[in-house]
Order: sequence, then C-alpha cells, then structure tokens
Amino acid sequence: MISLNEVQKKFGARVAVDALTLAVPRGEIFGLLGHNGAGKSTAIGIMLGQVWPTRGEVRICGHDVTTHRAQALQKVGAIFEAPAFYDYLSGWRNLEILSHYSAPTSAARIREVVEWVGLTGRERSPVKTYSHGMRARLALAQALLPQPELLILDEPGNGLDPEGIAEMRRTIARLHRELGLTILLSSHQLAEVEQLCTRIAVLNRGCKVFEGWVADVKAAQGRMQLRTPDFTAATMLLREQGIITDAIDGRYISLAPGRTIAEATKILVGANFSIDGIWQHEQTLEDFYLGLVKAASPKN
Repeated sequence: MISLNEVQKKFGARVAVDALTLAVPRGEIFGLLGHNGAGKSTAIGIMLGQVWPTRGEVRICGHDVTTHRAQALQKVGAIFEAPAFYDYLSGWRNLEILSHYSAPTSAARIREVVEWVGLTGRERSPVKTYSHGMRARLALAQALLPQPELLILDEPGNGLDPEGIAEMRRTIARLHRELGLTILLSSHQLAEVEQLCTRIAVLNRGCKVFEGWVADVKAAQGRMQLRTPDFTAATMLLREQGIITDAIDGRYISLAPGRTIAEATKILVGANFSIDGIWQHEQTLEDFYLGLVKAASPKN
C-alpha cells in the first residue's frame, strides 16, 4: 500500500528526509515514530503529494505519487497537520463541503461516517460548539469520506485528554478490524502506538534508525530485572560465575546464553544476598524508543 524507495527531501541546504526506504503492506497498522523535526510530517507530506521529493520513488496503492497523484490518492484518507473547519457551520455541512474537494458524496455516506466516529446527534451542531475530542472525530470522519483502503493519520490524538485518546484508539482499532483498512499512524503517544501497531519505523534527523516488529521490541530477549539491596556486588558475583553478560542502570541484567533465572537465584542465595525480586523484563516501546534516540544522537 505504501512504498518509499531511497526518498530524500531537501529544503535548501537542510536535509529533512534522507534515503528513506519504507514498505507498508495491505492490512497492517504501521507506526511512524520520531521527535519533532525528525522528518515524520515531511515524509507524510511526500506520501500525500503535498511535498515534492528531491529524489527517490514514492508509490501509494501501486501508483507513483509524483506522476499519477490522483490515482495514487483515490482510495486514501488522511488527517495531516491541524485539520481546519468552518466553525460557524455544522459538522455535517463541513463534511459536505470537504467532500467536494475530491468528489461529491451522498448523504447516506456522510451519515455512515458520522455513525462510525460517534458524532450522531451532534452532526447538525455548529463546529464552534464542539469539544477538542469531537473535532478529532470530525477530522476522522472527513478522512473516511472517500471510502479509503488506506488511512494516513498524523497525530490523530494530539491535544486529546486521556479519555479522548482511549476513544480514538478504540475507533482506529475498530476501523482496522471491521473495514480491513491499512493504517499508517504517526504519533508521539508511544503507549497508543504500542497497543495499536504491528510494526514501527523510527526516524531521527531525517534518517530511518529502526524498522521492526513491536512484539520483538517488547521481548527484550534475555533481559531480567533484579531487585536487591546491593545490585553492584550481586551482579559482580553473577559475572564471575558466567551467569550474566551485562548489568544495566542498576536494575537489569542480561543472562548469558543457556543460563536461567533459577541459576542466578541459587548463586545469590548461596552467597547470602537478599533478593527482593528477579523476573523477566518486558521492555516498553517508550524504553526502546528513548534508548534508540539517545544512542542515535550526536555526542557532545
């Protein structure tokens, strides 16, 4: 559904996106992560034909965006940057107007997307009376108007309260599950990405520094959490015995190949160490992301 090959974008001398290669197959929820200025919005603008690449190939739904933009985006819905609405008009009238930018949309289709996003009963109210969460739902309704096969969502939960974020997550998951949509999700809300996405890519300073499965990120193979009053002495003993290969942040240990928690516990108890706990550590996406960006940042 999305294919970028060696895409670069320069603004003058500044390289916003560099050598970006990305593939998102049909039916996936794919997360695009990165801090402000990492190149996410530029990359999405390129996918939507709103930013012209300096070089590289961009294909959406099988079509080259730079040469056949209309065909490429025919079945694409998007929330990109801050959605703008006519505040003095109703949500329904806004959707009618927005639909004419691509193709006229029937009242039945507008009613359908209003129901999908949970705005039924407020669709005739002026947008100026909408909460931030309702505006976010209206933006999603607009993205659904063309009956898309691909949704590109740039920070869809931006500015929402925790309840609104959870509601947006449930709606995105339902759209994927019940309509079979392919979804590219760019978000700063790492906990939401962790719950929704199957794969992620991380951008840093315009370059892709990671692409892989969320499940693999969370596995943190071989890493355990050890809680003991004297972590330094305990891990020194475990190193000497060949049980661990690394000790990290005064909390984590990495078991040597073939070694087990039971062996580590036996050695520490035998040496009269007090153990408050030792267990398999599941790395969060936030842990992984912060470590990755820190490692990729230039040293002073």
